[in-house]
Amino acid sequence: MAVDAALEALARPAAFVSVFVAMAAWEVFAPRRSQVSGRSSRWPSNLGIVALNTVLVRTVFPLTAVAWADNVAQQGYGLLNIVALPSWLAVIAAFVLLDLAIYLQHRLFHAVPVFWRLHRMHHADTEFDLTNGLRFHPLEIGLSMLLKFAVIAALGAPAWSVLVFEIVLNATSIFNHANVRLPGKVDRVLRLWVVTPDMHRVHHSVRPLETNSNFGFNLPWWDRWFGTYRAQPRDGHANMRIGLPQFRDPKWLRLDRMLVQPWIKPDSDKI
Repeated sequence: MAVDAALEALARPAAFVSVFVAMAAWEVFAPRRSQVSGRSSRWPSNLGIVALNTVLVRTVFPLTAVAWADNVAQQGYGLLNIVALPSWLAVIAAFVLLDLAIYLQHRLFHAVPVFWRLHRMHHADTEFDLTNGLRFHPLEIGLSMLLKFAVIAALGAPAWSVLVFEIVLNATSIFNHANVRLPGKVDRVLRLWVVTPDMHRVHHSVRPLETNSNFGFNLPWWDRWFGTYRAQPRDGHANMRIGLPQFRDPKWLRLDRMLVQPWIKPDSDKI
């Protein structure tokens, strides 16, 4: 079943704004960590990259991921358009497999040096809050879109599953990057079903072994099943250092500096 373009155009921004405002308020009233670099020094650049990426995607890609899924269905391409499954089961299967693809892509972007050059901008922020979940280099966004389109075509993912996945992934990325406090018992139960802030914060540690763990954005199971799960940071959440060693100077919080980071030498802060 096709997804109306007007519904997508309304649902995605509405979900984004609602989750963003809710998590921003939660950060104010129940922060998990104290921050040295506040919102005023980081948010303009982090939100600026969001605006830039939005323009890029709308300009370069004539179709959204949902519209692409509709197109794939019309052509009859992909596994789920060949294998006869009840529509509800096809939607669930596509959602789970899309999430697995995001997990594998994330590991790929850490493992392959040229991809890490693009992805490390996401890790270079020295603080951890909800805007980190939106902070990606435009070249990474473009490459991620191409990979997502390829996975949708291979799966034959139903358009409704793609719409739900896009909304949920965006919401959980904001949630699990938020600087919010959850009671320990709540976190332990919740992280059985979704990646929590305490779980994902470990991934933004300055320690390489911790940076290369907890790759999941939405479903938490992949890290456990593939051996990349780390329950807690070695230094504790209050004391762990966030970011990357070579990008600790405040100048790297500026938008212009963020954009040139892929061309910075691996062990230097110079091009």
